[in-house]
Amino acid sequence: MSRSVLVTGGNRGIGLAIAQAFVDAGDKVAITYRSGEPPKGFLAVKCDITDTEQVDRAYKEIEEAHGPVEVLVANAGITKDQLLMRMSEEDFTSVVDTNLTGTFRVVKRANRGMLRAKKGRVVLISSVVGLMGSPGQANYAASKAALVGFARSLARELGSRSITFNVVAPGFVDTDMTQALTDEQRQGIVSQVPLGRYAQPEEIANTVRFLASDDASYITGAVIPVDGGLGMGH
Repeated sequence: MSRSVLVTGGNRGIGLAIAQAFVDAGDKVAITYRSGEPPKGFLAVKCDITDTEQVDRAYKEIEEAHGPVEVLVANAGITKDQLLMRMSEEDFTSVVDTNLTGTFRVVKRANRGMLRAKKGRVVLISSVVGLMGSPGQANYAASKAALVGFARSLARELGSRSITFNVVAPGFVDTDMTQALTDEQRQGIVSQVPLGRYAQPEEIANTVRFLASDDASYITGAVIPVDGGLGMGH
């Protein structure tokens, strides 16, 4: 059965791979994006998740085209890396507002339809950095770690309505962002990963699609690392 799926920040990188995985499975997929030209093959809705009104307008457009969102993948996020002593308050609050409060906004709006349907799948995209930390990323790590507590609280709050909440924590993924690094930087990162390589975006997407499937109907409140063993034990 084709479901209504929303992937925030689905216009590139991991988000695009996730959106494509759901399209390949036969679902009706909408993505949000903030700027640029969105990819073809999806219902692309321009939306800044730091703005509640834009989030509401995006959902109305998606609901009119595909029906209430049944699967939400909260992927949109930003980084503003800086050492703590040089990090401005805006550097900190803007990252938290997008990565954490933005996730709150899109999840809260999706839950209207999920509560009425008494079912739903929510997957939050965190990061290995949120579990093990990273110098210069206190803002990003804090926002990504907070998604775990957020998801687990909602898993308890809404489990009786058959709505599941799970977290995927990717490690280093082969995207445009990491491809821009020097060979020396890339090798330094790979040397920390037990599997000795970057993840492909599709490997993250396959895990997300599994958590949204019937095969994962009894999984909620879980944190699934897809990081080649980098953060094992967290």
